[in-house]
Amino acid sequence: MITIRLASVKDAELIAEMSRQTFYDAFAAQNTKEDMDKFMNEQFTKEKLAEQVNDNESIFLLAFSDSEPVGYARMAKSETPPELGNAKTIELARIYSVTNAIGKGVGKALMQKCIDTAKESGKQILWLGVWEHNNRAIDFYTRWGFEKFGSHPFVLGDDHQTDWLMKKIL
Repeated sequence: MITIRLASVKDAELIAEMSRQTFYDAFAAQNTKEDMDKFMNEQFTKEKLAEQVNDNESIFLLAFSDSEPVGYARMAKSETPPELGNAKTIELARIYSVTNAIGKGVGKALMQKCIDTAKESGKQILWLGVWEHNNRAIDFYTRWGFEKFGSHPFVLGDDHQTDWLMKKIL
C-alpha cells in the first residue's frame, strides 16, 4: 500500500538523497558523467532542496510503501507559460519513483495526489516539462490526460536539450 504525505523541512535531507538517486537512475545512461555531475551539483544540493522544501512556492509530497520512502513529487507555483494565458496553473516540477518501486503504483499515487492538491487549491491546469526523449514519462503523462502544448530549452550540465511542455485541464 502506497501512502502519501506532505513533506516538511525535516525531510529535506531525505528529498535530497532521493532526488539525486532517482534523477541519476533516470538519466545517467543518456547523458555524460560530466553533464550529470554538473547538473546535480547545481540543482540537487541538500541546501537548495532544503530551501525549496521550506519556501511557499513549492509543495513536496513523499510516497511511502509501509515505512520505506519510494518516491516524491514537487509542485511549484511558477510562472505560467504564455501559451496557457491567464489560467490558474501549477507546475508539476518533479515526480520520481525509486527504481525498485517503478511499476508498483508509486507514480499513480503521487499523480493522483498532485491532481487532488491542484484542484483543492483552485487551479485550472496542471502543467509540466518532460525531456522529449523520455518516452516512459511521456507515455505515463499521456495516460493521465496530459497533452503537449509547446516546448522549451532545458540545460543539463552543458548539454542543451528540449523539454516538451504538457498540460492537464483540471
